[in-house]
Amino acid sequence: MGIVHIVLFEFKPTTSHAEIEHTCEQFLALGEKCIHPTTKKPYVKSVKGGRDNSPEGHQGGFSHGFVVEFESEEDRKYYLESDPSHLQFTKDVGPIIQNVRVVDFEPGKF
Repeated sequence: MGIVHIVLFEFKPTTSHAEIEHTCEQFLALGEKCIHPTTKKPYVKSVKGGRDNSPEGHQGGFSHGFVVEFESEEDRKYYLESDPSHLQFTKDVGPIIQNVRVVDFEPGKF
């Protein structure tokens, strides 16, 4: 069934629009940059993201969201703990991120 990994970013107030745009492009590029250590092919099933446009007013400062899908827990574990592209991305964006929220789930499991 897979794993859905949701990431929300709140950028620091000093972050420029160009920095935010670059960060979003880099996040989306992880879908192709994250290479499985055994197959040597991309292993992220899908990655989507964009700027919040909800009229509900419950964003709590988070302005951008991303949804990443993995085939398995093992793929997610590698992504979070070992994938050099993901680890470099998290290091690079650290200085401009005010806050981050992550929620993972398996569709249909409650």
